[in-house]
Amino acid sequence: MQEGAKAISAIILEIRAGVGGDEAALFASDLLRMYTRYSQNQGWGVTILHSSPTELGGIKEIILEIKGPDAYNSLRYEGGVHRIQRIPKTEKAGRVHTSTATVAVMAKPDATQMNIRPQDIRTDYCKASGPGGQYVNKRMSAVRLTHIPTGLAVFSQTERSLAQNKESAMSLLQARLLERQEREASAKFGDARNVQIGTASREEKIKTYNFPQDRITDHRINKNFHGIEKIMDGKMEKIVETMKKSNL
Repeated sequence: MQEGAKAISAIILEIRAGVGGDEAALFASDLLRMYTRYSQNQGWGVTILHSSPTELGGIKEIILEIKGPDAYNSLRYEGGVHRIQRIPKTEKAGRVHTSTATVAVMAKPDATQMNIRPQDIRTDYCKASGPGGQYVNKRMSAVRLTHIPTGLAVFSQTERSLAQNKESAMSLLQARLLERQEREASAKFGDARNVQIGTASREEKIKTYNFPQDRITDHRINKNFHGIEKIMDGKMEKIVETMKKSNL
């Protein structure tokens, strides 16, 4: 798998708030900052394909395209449920809360890997909107693509032009269809892998971010990493290199 990972030039990374309400959405925003800054430090390109922010500065869902020669090999281990334990800024009694966010990492297919027939796609257009329902663009610039044979649908509204949003939506649709095909193929040959994001419950975790103890624990390899503030600011190099050597 390592050799194939090196050949992948771009990935689709999805982050979604899980259990925990507003705090989960704020944690999703923190993960976005961590992955974005790490990617920028590596010299990779980061493009937002879809974003659903909250009024408190959190994120319900965000989808990124990250372009870089080693992006997949470096970030593919981030897929799963991430759990955070900290005292929220809104907590007056000083109690530690536990929340989750989910991350999915998919290889972006090239033109030869995923060729979708035009007749298999239904395209719908609508007005892009922001938090609170306010229009961020009064023109019909948002795009929803539905793959008719599978029913898989994607949405993009972050770009100002219809053409750009359609391109972003197509990239996301191709990545999800490729992931679906690979998952079905693995199951068919008896090598089914665990679904990355599960149900986002607190128990289905790959990592715990414990702020009171200044530690990030990766439960798959039972290893702790300290300096949580620096890591959340994009200094992920030690974690990435450790996971590359883990042979998971």
